[in-house]
Amino acid sequence: MIRAVIFDFNGVLVDDEHLHFAMFQEVLDEEGVHITENDYHNKYLGLDDKGCFAAALMDGGQTSNDVRLEELIARKAVRYAEHAAKELRFFPEAAETLERLGSTLPIAINSGALRPEIEFALKLIDRRKFVREIVSAEEVERCKPDPQGYVLALETLRREPGLADLAPNECVVFEDSLAGVISARGAGMFAVGVSNTYPKQELLDSGANAVIDGLVGLDQAWIARTFDGEFR
Repeated sequence: MIRAVIFDFNGVLVDDEHLHFAMFQEVLDEEGVHITENDYHNKYLGLDDKGCFAAALMDGGQTSNDVRLEELIARKAVRYAEHAAKELRFFPEAAETLERLGSTLPIAINSGALRPEIEFALKLIDRRKFVREIVSAEEVERCKPDPQGYVLALETLRREPGLADLAPNECVVFEDSLAGVISARGAGMFAVGVSNTYPKQELLDSGANAVIDGLVGLDQAWIARTFDGEFR
């Protein structure tokens, strides 16, 4: 029985991986480390900002510490905000899906993005009221594929009325990255891969219970049919 839905953000609701790559590349170039789009897709996509910068610096033969990483994250955040205000795009029916599902089911977001980025995007499409809880990069110590973010999302959802006994296997997660699928499954949740970023087979090989091409038409009935449950 599925009682709650948890969405990843970038690559599932918001089509902004191109912005994140460009900003990572720009900031890292200033540090003497160059990453290609291939590098980003194969090595760093799915990591939060701290994880991405730490991994890229290490791959570039440089060391990092918390102070340096926080400074790089802050520089990227400023540039992301400048570009997002003009260039942010959403996947088809992202807003409609949040409203369809959020009208009857509790929704949480678990993302490696910064909270201001998530709040800004939800405000743009006027769908913040349909999202009960947000777990962002600032709130976790270990990024995906570690399950920490989804464990925390479960804990926050349990604070909602009527959800104190919510179990991991009563949650379905929508993820576009392989690391995200592994994270969700590691938390004991069902994972649906959204093939916006990786092909269907790679998502299935990472542990996805099902794969969809996008959010168009996604509703409560599809979830019920797929997971053989009824809603309460």
